[in-house]
Amino acid sequence: MPRSDPAPALSATPSAIARLGPPAGARLAVTGGCGGIGRALVAAMLADGLEVAVLDLPASIERHPPPPGVRVIALDATDESAVTAAFADLGRAWQRLDGLVNLAGFARDRIPLADTRAADWEEVIAGNLRSTWLAARAALPLLAQGSASSIVNTASGLAIRSTAGFGPYSAAKAGVLGLTRSLAIECAPAIRVNAIAPTAVDTAFLRGGTGRSDERAASQIDLAAYVKNIPLGRVATPEDVIGPILFLLGPAARYMTGQVLHINGGQLTP
Repeated sequence: MPRSDPAPALSATPSAIARLGPPAGARLAVTGGCGGIGRALVAAMLADGLEVAVLDLPASIERHPPPPGVRVIALDATDESAVTAAFADLGRAWQRLDGLVNLAGFARDRIPLADTRAADWEEVIAGNLRSTWLAARAALPLLAQGSASSIVNTASGLAIRSTAGFGPYSAAKAGVLGLTRSLAIECAPAIRVNAIAPTAVDTAFLRGGTGRSDERAASQIDLAAYVKNIPLGRVATPEDVIGPILFLLGPAARYMTGQVLHINGGQLTP
């Protein structure tokens, strides 16, 4: 049955392939879209003529309301029923998705694994790995109706090389990499699934996360010391991350699935 609301066609012309992001009119959902990276990504998507839905915690939406024209859905991405309902709501409005970006996630205070409480471990695993899986699973039927659909998950450099005190977060993000590879195999060829793996990005995330903490608090890492180990000589900004995300969503990455783009200023070269 033909779609009542056809998705933008994926052209094989050189100009289309060279485009960084998805074609104008594509419909994208962003979990965690009110965070530092999410806000920069949503602004770039809107500037490219894309339709955007942001799904985030109520507190994050209240602190950083998305721009006009963005479809906003409040949810806790670790809550299965809330995620299912959110994507059902989105499906009634849009009928299709052309891309999903999973940015939701957070890290707790730096504590050695020997001193980590089970409840804290489970909270971090749920906030990073469970949330990514729930959103991807709920979005798959809508992505199947899209054109050249793509999922971009967010892992971390800590998934490859951990740092003391970040055990639960490192484990969760390593799980996101495994989830990405499994989804890529199971969803091919209709839906591509890739991941980005940034190291530290100077956002509220370093202070506990948007909607979960005082965004003006001190960073959880010593940024001055951290920069000394970065060949490019600075901490990443949200603008350093959105280009790789848009690339993975767009036609220039059409033969990439199950891959990881490391965004770390040369600190880690796996």
